[in-house]
Amino acid sequence: MKTYKLIMEYDGTAYHGWQIQAGDVTLQETIEKALSQMTKEPVRVEGSGRTDAGVHALGQVASFKTESRIPAEGFLAGLNSLLPDDIVILDCEKVSDDFHARFSAKTKTYQYRIYNQQIPLAVGRQYAWHIRKPLNIDAMNQAAGHIIGTHDFKSFEGTGSPKAHTVRTVVHAIVEKTSEGFVLFEITADGFLRYMVRNLVGTLVDVGMGKTTPDEFKQILKAKNRDRAGATAPARGLFLVAVGYE
Repeated sequence: MKTYKLIMEYDGTAYHGWQIQAGDVTLQETIEKALSQMTKEPVRVEGSGRTDAGVHALGQVASFKTESRIPAEGFLAGLNSLLPDDIVILDCEKVSDDFHARFSAKTKTYQYRIYNQQIPLAVGRQYAWHIRKPLNIDAMNQAAGHIIGTHDFKSFEGTGSPKAHTVRTVVHAIVEKTSEGFVLFEITADGFLRYMVRNLVGTLVDVGMGKTTPDEFKQILKAKNRDRAGATAPARGLFLVAVGYE
């Protein structure tokens, strides 16, 4: 058996998330079918993380094992010819047998995109959350500064998806506004709870609108209570940007 690492980007609009689910079209299932078609054997693809329905990726990582003699460059070309246009394999390489896309990952970086203009987008609207009211970027950055470090993020955990351990370490978190009118929130951490980034964004938007102060945001983090945080931001603005390995 040989182990391969894939780096890919995808538009998650048409998929019910990464993980295989009965009755739904998912990214994992779509890629596994293409690999099985190429290798003529069942292939299990492990992703670095389970992006939710409608979430996109610019640098998702996956790994798989196979007895096939197809080389890495063959998988790269073959997969891109078999997969739909909204999934592109950017790189494929043979790696050590102990590599696992999920368990070997040390960090993940996500970006959330908000289009902060009065007039909405027609082209690209499926890749950003449209907010008309001008957001206070300085206040949002002050609030984002409170999540850097090791904290219990239970206040930002998705309802109905409790984890035994909700402590995560955030190494980078910043809010920036572009000249094109986008507000970008970027965050890098050693792991994420389900909906954590989208719940953080929803609460940061409350700060940007003046509904919540940066200090109140800090108290929400400390409360470890999901009811204290803001609404969950829409999936369409979220991108998995990169996965870090040693």
